[in-house]
Amino acid sequence: MSDNGFVGLVIISHSAPLAQGLAELVGQVAGPDVPIEAIGGGPEGSLGTDGGRVLEALQRAAQGSGSVVLMDLGSSVLSVKAALGELGEDELALLRVADAPLVEGAVAAGVMASTGDDVDGVLRAAEEARHARKL
Repeated sequence: MSDNGFVGLVIISHSAPLAQGLAELVGQVAGPDVPIEAIGGGPEGSLGTDGGRVLEALQRAAQGSGSVVLMDLGSSVLSVKAALGELGEDELALLRVADAPLVEGAVAAGVMASTGDDVDGVLRAAEEARHARKL
């Protein structure tokens, strides 16, 4: 991910089309300056999570202004936890893992990242999306 001064987002899902579609949606809301990386699907294109690709994405995301990581459920969460164990202190200092709903959290994080807020502010926006009412 490039360092242009904006916090990046890493979206991790069991489904490649879901991760890509959400990245596209967030990109429309956040604008072109917010780096967004979508990781989805298993190693052979099936549903699932590819731990190696997750680790590589987190390594790329751990630079510049940092990144917020959002995941859907189950093995994506476990893959993120395992990948974090492989990273160094400097990399970990630039990453925040959001305990947030994937879609609402990613959109809220993207909006906040587009304002130039720091990684902790972007994380906060993602996690506060948990309380957003729809009806």
